[in-house]
Amino acid sequence: MYIFLSILIVLACVLLIGAVLIQKSKGGGLASDYSQGNQYLGYRKTTDFIEKATWSLAVFICVISILASFTITKPASKSAISVNPVETTVPAPAPISVPAE
Repeated sequence: MYIFLSILIVLACVLLIGAVLIQKSKGGGLASDYSQGNQYLGYRKTTDFIEKATWSLAVFICVISILASFTITKPASKSAISVNPVETTVPAPAPISVPAE
């Protein structure tokens, strides 16, 4: 489930990047003197749609990110893991034989 939600988030991010790049800047800058001629033939409606799509995608990413955080499984605690202790016994040293003289 987490992988599915992660894929949705990545797709929404790519769409959001595209929507932001398509938008006209609000500040105007150098194009502020020429923007009045662009308001004809539905250009304003296109801007409204892209702005709504931007906000919708941003909210979608936030909600899906929160849902994805609930699907992450927590690792098992150390007390729940039963580990058999390993017995470490050292073998007795071999007797040293002293050569006879």
